[in-house]
Amino acid sequence: MNRNEAIKRFHGGDDAFAELIDDSPPAELPSPDTDVPMVSRSVRLPMDTYERVRAAAEARGIGVTTLMRQWIEAGLADLDDSATVSLADVRRALASLSRPTAA
Repeated sequence: MNRNEAIKRFHGGDDAFAELIDDSPPAELPSPDTDVPMVSRSVRLPMDTYERVRAAAEARGIGVTTLMRQWIEAGLADLDDSATVSLADVRRALASLSRPTAA
């Protein structure tokens, strides 16, 4: 059945339309990339800011929304002192403390 015929049947109240839907194969929906429920929000950014974010995400090989989410999570962690730092950063910081300073 083509689109126009389906629309005609739908608006005509044809009972066979429900059977047509029931007989159709199930739709294949994309799997979510996370088990955590997500909320979609719209953010308005100046074009130059968006381009900078896009370039930063591209340089990291991730999507723009993924990078924005990481930045928001890092900012929130900083607010409640639950920030996570890499072990390499900790080692570099400790190594710099153990070096004698020039007098």
